[in-house]
Amino acid sequence: MSTPEEPSKSLKSQVEAWGKSSMAPTGLATLITPLHMRPAQPLPLLFVPVLLFSSYANLQGFKIDSAGVTAAASGTYALLALRRRPVGGFRGKFSVRGGVRGAAVALGVMNAVAAGWVYATGNRDVEKRQREDNPRWTE
Repeated sequence: MSTPEEPSKSLKSQVEAWGKSSMAPTGLATLITPLHMRPAQPLPLLFVPVLLFSSYANLQGFKIDSAGVTAAASGTYALLALRRRPVGGFRGKFSVRGGVRGAAVALGVMNAVAAGWVYATGNRDVEKRQREDNPRWTE
């Protein structure tokens, strides 16, 4: 007996789901931290609290505004990371650190695109109604 196949999601719905997720900025912050903690590089580490705040705002119901902050921070990080040369030259690209760096840049670009789409096409009235109908903090 065959199992019924689930309908495939469209690319648009997958991008919107990624852009509205609170895990995307947290994942990027998780990759940025070990890359720039040792040796300590203060400029890239400034993106971590911004991304974590974006994830927190998303969990509080501000998905569109959170997507805007995520798009800005992720895109800026990806651009700055692409400008840096990998440590160790050509061999540094194919080390564990190079793989983590590549994953961080790819995740930053993906976050920027998906969150930018959500921010550009989001409906704030619907979001406000959802926040009012489902309050996070009730007495």
